Amino acid sequence: MSDSAALDSFLEKWRARWPEWSVAEVFVAPARRDIVVAWFALLQEFEDVLNIAGDPLPADAKLAWWGEELRGWASQRSRHPLGRRLEPVRADWARLADALPTLAEARTVPRDREAGFAALSRYGEAVAAVESGVLGRMPASPAIVAEMLAARLMEVGGVAVPVNLRQGADEAGQLRAWATALHEAWPPRDGARERRLLSAYVQGRLLRFARRGEPAPLPSRASLLFTGWRAARGG
Repeated sequence: MSDSAALDSFLEKWRARWPEWSVAEVFVAPARRDIVVAWFALLQEFEDVLNIAGDPLPADAKLAWWGEELRGWASQRSRHPLGRRLEPVRADWARLADALPTLAEARTVPRDREAGFAALSRYGEAVAAVESGVLGRMPASPAIVAEMLAARLMEVGGVAVPVNLRQGADEAGQLRAWATALHEAWPPRDGARERRLLSAYVQGRLLRFARRGEPAPLPSRASLLFTGWRAARGG
């Protein structure tokens, strides 16, 4: 497979996981679309490592590989297809590499909401710093962490629920309680327009999850378009 085809494969894999983005891209400048999706696809790779099911050793080995890969981007030595698109960006890739091991530690069940945010704070700060180079504007790191925690809940279910919410309710109730707690703590959307768009769609998924206690079907295209329009305007 050529480098171009391999890169396209990773971009399309992310788009398939986020069908909302086909609506959101109307609010994204055409010249920015590929690098935006490449950046979000890279973060999805790390999110998948956080949310691994079963034996964590292969995932932890992947984290170590990615740490080495990111450090090589400063000297234009990328091996991964996403690096072909992202390494020319002047950003603190080494800081992101240094934060990756905290993802393995963040698999531990947190005591409460505050502990959940704290476990991913260093990673969130590193992502925000690099994103300022990739997208031209730094988001608030708690917003990055909120998205990670929401995605983790919807991906792994009860494993993600903090200890303080595991009493006095069945599993569905615990899931809804954690989803509601995350929604209540959701930071104001800021950063680049593309980050605000993704944050709005993550929050939308979380709200639907909070009502059902499980992932829900996407709303209509018109509803997704309105959500994107509000986020693009800064709402």
